[in-house]
Amino acid sequence: MNPPTPNSDVTRRGFIALACGWTAGAFAGLAAGIGAVRFLVPNVLYEPDQRFKAGRPEDYPDGAITFLEDQRVFLIRRGNTFRCLSSTCTHLGCTVNHSGEGFHCPCHGSTFDSQGKVTSGPAPRALTWYLVTLSKDERLLVDKGQPVESDKYLVV
Repeated sequence: MNPPTPNSDVTRRGFIALACGWTAGAFAGLAAGIGAVRFLVPNVLYEPDQRFKAGRPEDYPDGAITFLEDQRVFLIRRGNTFRCLSSTCTHLGCTVNHSGEGFHCPCHGSTFDSQGKVTSGPAPRALTWYLVTLSKDERLLVDKGQPVESDKYLVV
C-alpha cells in the first residue's frame, strides 16, 4: 500500500485567501440580513403630548408673568389676554429668566425683550410663542406643538 500523497492543487496561501473570501462573504450576507430586518422596524418616537392645561384664567393675576417650571414656559396675562412664551434659549437650550422688562439667559448672556426678540448675545432667533386656547372645562390649554406669531393671544 502506498502512503497518501498530499493534494497539490491547494496551497497554504490559496487556502488562506479562500477562507478570507468566505469569511468576507458571510459577513456581508449577515450585514445585509440585519439591515433588511432593521428596515422592517418603523422609526416611531413615542413623545409625550405637547399640549397641557395650565389652570383657570382667574388663577393668574393681571399683569403677571408666571413661570411654569415643569413645562419651561412663561404664561403672561395682560388684562383679559393670555399668551405663552417658551423659556428655552434658542442658542443652546438653557432656561431663560425673567428680568425687568425682558428675559436673560444665564448661560451665555443672551437677552430678549418683552416680545421675546433677541436684543443681544449669541442667540440666533427669538423665543417661541405658543398657542393658548380655552379648554371645554374653562382651563387654559397651551399647545407647545403650535408655534404662533408674537401678536397672537387668547382673549377671555
